[in-house]
Amino acid sequence: MKWLANLNKSWVHFLVLGIIFYQVEAKVFPDPKTVIGPLSQSQQHTLQQRWLADFGKFPTDQQTVKMIIDELDRDVLFQRALELNFHLHDKIVYDQLIRNMRFLDVKTDKSNAELFQEALNMRLHLVDEVIKRRLIENMKQRLLVINPPAEVSKEKVRAAFAVRKDEFYRPVRYSISHIFINPERKAELESVIKTIQHQRLNAATAKYLSSPFMSGYHFQEQTPEQLARSFGVLFMSELAKAAPIAGEAYGPLRSAFGWHYVWVSSIEPGRDALFGEVASQLQRSLDVQERVKTLQTAIVSLRANYEVRR
Repeated sequence: MKWLANLNKSWVHFLVLGIIFYQVEAKVFPDPKTVIGPLSQSQQHTLQQRWLADFGKFPTDQQTVKMIIDELDRDVLFQRALELNFHLHDKIVYDQLIRNMRFLDVKTDKSNAELFQEALNMRLHLVDEVIKRRLIENMKQRLLVINPPAEVSKEKVRAAFAVRKDEFYRPVRYSISHIFINPERKAELESVIKTIQHQRLNAATAKYLSSPFMSGYHFQEQTPEQLARSFGVLFMSELAKAAPIAGEAYGPLRSAFGWHYVWVSSIEPGRDALFGEVASQLQRSLDVQERVKTLQTAIVSLRANYEVRR
């Protein structure tokens, strides 16, 4: 056959050898990976200051390492989003670049399309944090579409409830009303309480005896923690010592603000939560955990395509 005869041609030999050499070269000498990092000293300083602002103290060495790794992962996601040209097709990115350009030159008569292209030429999309966050989020969503998280079954939710039941304990809840006597009126405290008790005043009718109290006078189904945010820890300690009973009044109870006379309308004892009460909350929590785990696995896989330097 004619095609068999062509196999003896020298140009065919060169072509085959060329293909073989090309494949060997691609495996032995692959294209260099894009380098991500290392973070500059100023970038690391910014991360530390952000941590200080959030937590009121500087991060430990271990926390600093994790912050750096997380930031490099953000850079990996950003780089991949740029490679996929996400910035060319996202309206938020487009609008942000137009705003930036018009801020730089408020008198420009260029069209939005011209300003957008000029912003790309100036590489403004590489230094805008709003754009970076947007592209990173888009890249995360793409990774989750490609690698969808596993569904959390009802059986898994029930198993998690059995293990984490203590997390959902429902603390005691108080419904109370009160009047407040501020420190300037300390001398009146005894007479105010006598008036309330002798005239059998309730919270509503006794309100005229109260000093102003910023947080209000009626509190429904409040946990000790919630009441402590309004009255302070000292008040909760005083209330606990009184061993309150629903339908009774107590006072004076001291707080960081002054004194209170308190009517307890109801007390819901603390108890374990029922599965039905927390199933949806627990389902959402497990879904988020699964999403985070899947995303982190995908990021680790993506990271392998780059040379990440710490």
